[in-house]
Amino acid sequence: MPPDELSPQALTHTCDPASLGFETTAELPDLTNVIGQPRALRALELGSEVTSPGYNIFILGTPGSGRTTLTQEYLQRKAAGEATPDDLCYVVNFDNPLAPRALTLPAGRGAHLRARLQEMVRYCTQEVPRTFESEEYVKHRDQLLAEVKGKQEAEFQQLQGRVQRYNFVIVRTAYGFVLAPAVKGQPLKPEDLEKLSPEQKQKLGDLQAQLEVEVDMALNRIRAMEKEASQKLSELNQRTVSFLISPLLEAIKNEFQDIAPALAYLDAVQKDITANVSQFIPGSPESARSAESPTSAAEWLQRYTVNLIVDNANLKGAPVILESQPSYQNLIGRIEHEFFMGASRTDFTMIRAGAFHRANGGYLILPARDLLVNPYAWEGLKRVLRDRNIRIIELGAQAGALSAATLEPEPIPLNTKVVMVGTPMIYYLLRANDEDFAKLFKVRAEFASIMERNPETEQEYSLFVKSVVDENGLLPFDRGAVARIIEYSSRLAEDQFKLSTRFGKIADLVCEAAYWARKSGQPVVNAQAVQQAIEDNIYRSNLLDERIQEMIVQGVLKIDVDGQRVGQINAMSVLSPGDYAFGRPTRLTASVSPGRKGVVDIEQQAKLGGPIHTKGVLIIDGFLRGRYGRAHPLSLTASLTFEQSYEEIEGDSASAAELYALLSAIAQIPLRQDVAITGSVNQHGEVQAIGGVNEKIEGFFAVCKAKGLTGKQGVIIPQSNTRNLMLKDGLVQAVAEKQFHIWPISTIDEGVTLLTGYAPGELQPDGSYPEASFNHAILSQLVALDQALEAGRDTQGKEDQPEP
Repeated sequence: MPPDELSPQALTHTCDPASLGFETTAELPDLTNVIGQPRALRALELGSEVTSPGYNIFILGTPGSGRTTLTQEYLQRKAAGEATPDDLCYVVNFDNPLAPRALTLPAGRGAHLRARLQEMVRYCTQEVPRTFESEEYVKHRDQLLAEVKGKQEAEFQQLQGRVQRYNFVIVRTAYGFVLAPAVKGQPLKPEDLEKLSPEQKQKLGDLQAQLEVEVDMALNRIRAMEKEASQKLSELNQRTVSFLISPLLEAIKNEFQDIAPALAYLDAVQKDITANVSQFIPGSPESARSAESPTSAAEWLQRYTVNLIVDNANLKGAPVILESQPSYQNLIGRIEHEFFMGASRTDFTMIRAGAFHRANGGYLILPARDLLVNPYAWEGLKRVLRDRNIRIIELGAQAGALSAATLEPEPIPLNTKVVMVGTPMIYYLLRANDEDFAKLFKVRAEFASIMERNPETEQEYSLFVKSVVDENGLLPFDRGAVARIIEYSSRLAEDQFKLSTRFGKIADLVCEAAYWARKSGQPVVNAQAVQQAIEDNIYRSNLLDERIQEMIVQGVLKIDVDGQRVGQINAMSVLSPGDYAFGRPTRLTASVSPGRKGVVDIEQQAKLGGPIHTKGVLIIDGFLRGRYGRAHPLSLTASLTFEQSYEEIEGDSASAAELYALLSAIAQIPLRQDVAITGSVNQHGEVQAIGGVNEKIEGFFAVCKAKGLTGKQGVIIPQSNTRNLMLKDGLVQAVAEKQFHIWPISTIDEGVTLLTGYAPGELQPDGSYPEASFNHAILSQLVALDQALEAGRDTQGKEDQPEP
């Protein structure tokens, strides 16, 4: 008996708008949870809450599944209730300017410290010069200098008087003080010295040597007085500046008294300002404010700047950073350089934060593919996670190409959860080929492509539609429109009892449906607008589909939709150019002759058949031997091919059609051409599920409709594919009107009667099949083929014998 055909109700799973419980999405609450991903949600909870090293998360999912958006939204909701992390700053290291210090301050305090120090520097640059020009300071300074000068003059006069008693004078030259012989207070001329006798010269030289010792001692005392004066002047300057800035610094310290690192830094600032007070005094020899270097003063004062690289003053909760360009520098941070007079220079104020800095204390989301294609980014990421601190290393140094002196900023401790988002292929490749990956990303969160369909998940889908509407400022959707979206989602999932989690595609449909509703002047989006968006999306993509349909109708591509043919059947396949998939029928033919080669796959011989298709043909050969070759050897050579197919054939979804065509060619019993078939088959003749069943059915229906429906046409599909049916309304209507039919089968035998009109026939105890059955005809023809082969051999043997 032929199989029972499916009813119209079995061809789709409609959603009753009344079951949704609302009129429009405007009545619904906001979406607050991740929908359809319980497994991924549990993994996210674990990874985000376990603080042990290595519990970073890798998100697996196909593009368009909402993996990035849903992960970001979940983490943002979680982060909102967490503590706001500290501000991150870099300040000068007064002991080693090439190694800037890291300074962490409570959120918002970094900007406050920077502002207070800027006020102090401005105050110093204005008030210190005034103080040093004040009458009181000048009086103290002049008094100190006059006192020292008086002492020096007294010492010098005493020295001059002593040497004059021995007829010597001290002469001041450009090279210092010189002791010279004199007469009546005037140095002797060289020619006068030459007139002296040797004894006089000897006596004069000895006396001069004795006096030079005394002169050196006296000059040393004078220099000591000068040094002492300089020290006292420096102490005066330091006391003056300290008196000036101490109240201001004490006020700043009081504001940061609960932060020990800030207090230590402020102490260092005070010490450095006091030690470098000359930098604030105009005209001082040590001052950078000289006319020869008009810009160096501002540059020098930058040492008191706070480089606030991360300011969390306006952040509520923990940060969630999505770094869409995860280059090495964007992740780790960078040190900028500027060129001056042909030379490169940098300082701690040119340190810039990376994504790790901005996400510290929170979560960092990274696209895996973009991370891996950026040079050094993956290795930089692993180093940070291994070391548990953020160390800024210039890319040139990382590549071993930088030999010039540069900054080595103090590393900042890492407190960040890293979430990588990628495809399953990237995950498995990293897992298999990178020994560090499993240690650093211990949590795997896999986003499923489908979710269960039940009243609860349909309600969640309604909330998702509302979230898209609100996010994009769209018209509200009525319940009929949401119901149509739910049906479309089941079509995407290819399952009547599942919904697709390709939320990106669903969001696109919502936006496009709202566009059509607004264009037609509707106040709300209804089911017709959603259907128009679906059909318009197909229209924009189905040019190739229409061209193939035209070629079939015109007879360019040979497809029969009525009559019967021996060894010929309509198989069904799916083409997927880009993101649009459509089905098309293909003529499949078989031919048989006596021989020993078995089943020959022409596609494989022409190198157009893929390995899975070749496996399907070998399974067919196994079926023939298992059913018909136990009592008799199979003496046949058969060939199978897809007619007018010039591209690679892959997959085994046509193996059932290939088997029917081959059996028809063997039995010489024709097959109906108004019935197409899809399904794979195993060696026991069981028909197995395939993919793309909706597109395949609709492709053959479109050809039948274009050539004229007869009321007898239809398709045979695997019984196990019935739950995958989500067919278009027009096709369902044709089935309801008995203009088209869909028959599910579980075994090859179930489709024999429908295709041939013959009963398949069951195997008898003696190994035969009932007469007038399909299997009996096959077995009889196989015996005839074997006899023909043997007869051919006997004839060939007689011809080859020599004549007597």
